[in-house]
Amino acid sequence: MMLTKEKQKQMESLALKVREHIIQMSTGGGCFIGASLSCVELIVYLYSEWLRTDKDNLKSIKRDYLFLSKGHDVPALYGTLAELGFFPVERLKNHLNPLDNIYWHPNRNIPGVEFHSGSLGHLPAVAAGVALDVKIKKAGNRVVVITGDGELNEGSIWETLLVANAFGLDNLTLVVDRNQFQANAKTEDLIPLEPLQHKFISFGCNVIRTEGHDFTALDLAFEHLQKQTGKVKVIIADTTRGKGLPSIEAKANRWFCSFTDEEAINLMKELHGNSGTILYSETLTVR
Repeated sequence: MMLTKEKQKQMESLALKVREHIIQMSTGGGCFIGASLSCVELIVYLYSEWLRTDKDNLKSIKRDYLFLSKGHDVPALYGTLAELGFFPVERLKNHLNPLDNIYWHPNRNIPGVEFHSGSLGHLPAVAAGVALDVKIKKAGNRVVVITGDGELNEGSIWETLLVANAFGLDNLTLVVDRNQFQANAKTEDLIPLEPLQHKFISFGCNVIRTEGHDFTALDLAFEHLQKQTGKVKVIIADTTRGKGLPSIEAKANRWFCSFTDEEAINLMKELHGNSGTILYSETLTVR
């Protein structure tokens, strides 16, 4: 069933709010803003439409699972979970506060976070383990893991796919945030990944490539792969680093940024389309 216009508008509104939160978390010490902005639609779609997980069934054995393997994108996850009521929105103000657990990587002390992540390449294996447990129990839980494209340089991901397909884990979906960047370099300039779709196919997966900022395209991709059985599902989502802020989109040095409050206010204006010029200095503190 295709998304209704009302549902699309709801998700677009949620995505905008999540981007606002990401900008806010880019102050007071900063965050990985570029990568976080690239995966907003992915996380919003999953929690709004695909995952049978909400604030009321966090402990249910029937819930679906999301593992954010590219953990530095966690501001997008924080913002989505807060807006959907998993924890109070006000708590986002505690970002990087040592008295809370809202920091640069997912922490299970945050409601809705299934597993810690930090070093890249590990959570696909964790997700595969959960998917295998679900299979053994003959349950119907969906297991989704989001990886970065640069993260695909980790051999553990490909080892996991070999094992997962050996066990026929068709309840496992790997979503690749294909924003074309790895840290402060383009993936194709560092360790080329293309033809990426064919590589996943050669490892035994059912694969589809789609536009990662289009909710209708994402919905069609998930629905299409849901009908495929016997193999791990892979969705390559083509995205733009820094999506929503033209002044930082697709820029290698806009991976991790620490903005001043004034710069964040100007970026918020840019997000809402109130600027025709670059609103911040090119000498920002960028780590």
